[in-house]
Amino acid sequence: MPIFQRPDYQSETTQFLQELKAKKPDLDRQQREGRALLWDKAVDRAAWQEFKAARVPQKPYVYQTQG
Repeated sequence: MPIFQRPDYQSETTQFLQELKAKKPDLDRQQREGRALLWDKAVDRAAWQEFKAARVPQKPYVYQTQG
């Protein structure tokens, strides 16, 4: 066993997360549902290509006058 190893040490953050998951066993399911609601969306690749094709290039300095 190495001199500096602490096999029984757990950080306060780890302890907090373990207690939270013990108090709320359905927390993982709620997180997955929230992620699915906001992030896991089907991407319409054809529409995305149209958006990219319709993009107008921006000038290097947008506040410069035409002159």
